[in-house]
Parts: sequence; structure tokens; C-alpha cells
Amino acid sequence: MAEKEVGKVMDFFAHPVVAGIDMTGTLKVGDKIHIKGHTTDIEMEIASMQIDNANVDKAKKGDSIGIKVPDRVRRGDTVYKVTD
Repeated sequence: MAEKEVGKVMDFFAHPVVAGIDMTGTLKVGDKIHIKGHTTDIEMEIASMQIDNANVDKAKKGDSIGIKVPDRVRRGDTVYKVTD
């Protein structure tokens, strides 16, 4: 499994459990990601993402997206796209 950095967590919202991510690469719905930080280690598949509260299928460098996450993440955590 290879991992490529695609963004950084900039925000976390507890209700609903959502991470705000500033993109430095590209992601699309269905991609597997790995969020890694000092105390964070989450692997998940993106079920949906939003830009400005609107559902989108993909995000590119420069976008700020929101995705639902299964657990707490922290500002500064790195988001990696996982490829086979």
C-alpha cells in the first residue's frame, strides 16, 4: 500500500463528527484515506464530501472540504490517499 499526502486537517466538529481538510492534492468519493497525527491514526473510505455545505464527488488542490470521520481528528493531522 502506498500513501500520498493530499491535505491537512484544519478543523474538527464533534456534532456531526466532521473534519475540515485543506487539500494539497486530489480526492474523490470512494477513495481510501489515512489520517495520521500525533494521536490520530484512522483509515477509512470517503463516503461523501462537501464544499461550502454542497455535496461534491471530488476535490482538488486548493479546495477546503468537509468529510465525516469515525473518530476525533486534530488540527494539523495529515491526510494521505491510500493506493494499492
